[in-house]
Amino acid sequence: MKAENEQRTGLLYGFGAYGMWGLVPLFWPLLKPSGAVEILAHRMVWSLAVVGLALLALRRWGWIRELARQPRKLGLTTLAALIISVNWGLYIWAVNNGHVVEASLGYFINPLVSIAIGVLVLGERLRRVQWVAVGLSFGAVLVLAIGYGRPPWISLILAFSFATYGLIKKKLNMGGLESLTAETAVLFLPALGYVLWLSAQGQSTFATHGVGHSLLLAATGLVTAIPLVFFGMAAIRVPLSTLGLLQYMAPVFQFGLGVLYFHEAMPPERWAGFSLVWAALALLTWEALRTARRSRARLEVAPVVAAPVVVAPPAREPA
Repeated sequence: MKAENEQRTGLLYGFGAYGMWGLVPLFWPLLKPSGAVEILAHRMVWSLAVVGLALLALRRWGWIRELARQPRKLGLTTLAALIISVNWGLYIWAVNNGHVVEASLGYFINPLVSIAIGVLVLGERLRRVQWVAVGLSFGAVLVLAIGYGRPPWISLILAFSFATYGLIKKKLNMGGLESLTAETAVLFLPALGYVLWLSAQGQSTFATHGVGHSLLLAATGLVTAIPLVFFGMAAIRVPLSTLGLLQYMAPVFQFGLGVLYFHEAMPPERWAGFSLVWAALALLTWEALRTARRSRARLEVAPVVAAPVVVAPPAREPA
């Protein structure tokens, strides 16, 4: 019963995390007239403040000393921070410049890009269904390139940057709160320097467009940290396969907002491209569920190996 309650709680946290990530396109337009780079800088500054307070409350500081003694890990953390800043900055720019649908495509194809990176970088071998899914995704990119009149660069950069970020995080093997703290700490001084430079140039929107606007910029720290904390709470309570299915919530919400709320154009060729991507994701999901079922079935029917019984030799008759 306790396990069921834990899993139910984990599902609620998962829905909360991916739901917030899916609805975040509604937040970034509220920060206009701030530009994408200024919003990104504030996001870095205020995120460090939020996670710093969280770590202070939890008294989790021991990992900092360990990280400081590992130059390779520090280098990977810096690289992860640079890559995620590109991802965040481009996503903010895309949303505030009318490319919500194309941005959502990036997160739809992200699992497919992760598979491709696994093959090319880690030497992983794909099953037949996975090859079909990757082929469909390449076909989708070609169809969308024809539809847009150019390659869908926003989608591709978002997908490849986030997949690369995931690969680095896999190698770092740090907790969500700790890794976000380390990454924002790496970029804190450049971000703060940019904010102060904008203010000195008279180009900063912080404190010049009213208290409400300043509070919204400060809220970028909460918008960044809260879904990540929810995700961490979900990850320890529900199976990874369930989280893999929940991750599609965010791009589905983003796509819906792009079409229904922001009224972005969806000509037939774009529907065709997205349909190919969705078909590829459906194949991947089916394959993952089938593999998980087979693994469980093998565990359930595996024979119990009994310990060998040692039979004592018969007693010899006395001579």
